[in-house]
Amino acid sequence: MRHFGHIAPEVRQRLFHQEPGEFSADSPARLLSAALGATLYSPATRPQLADDVVKQAGRGVVSMVLCLEDSIGDEDVAEGEENLVRQFTDLAGRAGAVQLPLLFIRVRTPEQIPDLVRRLGPAVRLLSGFVLPKFTEERGMPFLEALASAEAQSGRRLFAMPVLESPELLYRESRVETLEGVSRAVDKYRERVLALRLGVTDFCSSYGLRRAPDMTAYDVQIVASVIADVVNMLGRADGTGFTVTGPVWEYFRVQERMFKPQLRRSPFLEGQAEELREALIEHSMDGLLREITLDHANGLLGKTCIHPSHVLPVHALSVVSHEEFSDAKDILRPERCGGGVLRSQYTNKMNEVKPHRAWAERTLLRADVFGVANEDIGFVELLAAGIPA
Repeated sequence: MRHFGHIAPEVRQRLFHQEPGEFSADSPARLLSAALGATLYSPATRPQLADDVVKQAGRGVVSMVLCLEDSIGDEDVAEGEENLVRQFTDLAGRAGAVQLPLLFIRVRTPEQIPDLVRRLGPAVRLLSGFVLPKFTEERGMPFLEALASAEAQSGRRLFAMPVLESPELLYRESRVETLEGVSRAVDKYRERVLALRLGVTDFCSSYGLRRAPDMTAYDVQIVASVIADVVNMLGRADGTGFTVTGPVWEYFRVQERMFKPQLRRSPFLEGQAEELREALIEHSMDGLLREITLDHANGLLGKTCIHPSHVLPVHALSVVSHEEFSDAKDILRPERCGGGVLRSQYTNKMNEVKPHRAWAERTLLRADVFGVANEDIGFVELLAAGIPA
């Protein structure tokens, strides 16, 4: 699979200086963690779940979470489990004919992990791992132990994506101790932890808060402080950190059909970019776009998504610009390994080799999976090209 793989090759050539690279469920963990992109959540009880998975893959989704936790009622868990087994079996019969995304199951209890792996049977080959809710050291270790057991049982590499959303993480008096415990747990199972996910809705719930559609998670100071501390302790670029993904955007008033006609109208013609950008903002996508930008600025990559209309914006804003690529390549030239300062090829900034090295390495990793845009290509053109005709 590849990002923007659902659009025509000739269009990709027009958009990209370096096209997005291919990857699979068997790719190295470091590459997969960067490639997750917009991870689309879906309730496990959906009767046509297999069809939904295939449809979304055809629209550019590369990772999905099939949820047995908060998205369904307590009384529906057994039905959801049975449905997952049926739907995975259905997908296994189609796997050779269609491209499937990375599939994860969000469970409620550790016991569900080996039970589901057993019940999936041969269809477990389509499963990439499990999402672990309300993760702390005490609650999380049984999940990770169950995952290790299920992996040995199935012979299939299975990843964990812990969700950091517990009140202990939010409260000032217990935050550092909780983060230290999380760090110990995920470090012990480092090879199995693909990424850490942030449960910002749960954070807000602890204080009866809900951000408005014109506000980002970073405008809610109590939430922003948690994100900063999570990245500080668990997202470092010194080899000890993990990929931390962006929080969910709750609003989807913007329907694709509202701006689709404008975006599909000759997106590469000069003079249209600003008009199209204003159309997006007018239709309330501005908050989402600002939050994705702030995710990147704060060290987060990828995003939890609950609506298909959020996927393309996340992916379009994850593409590396030609300017970023140029700077990163300059910084990482072998002859620059001793350090120093150089003017960027765009002659608008200073590139300091040693301090900017970690940024450059992360940028080139992102370029490997999301590609590098051509000099004249921006977010609007990438978004327009990705919307199905």
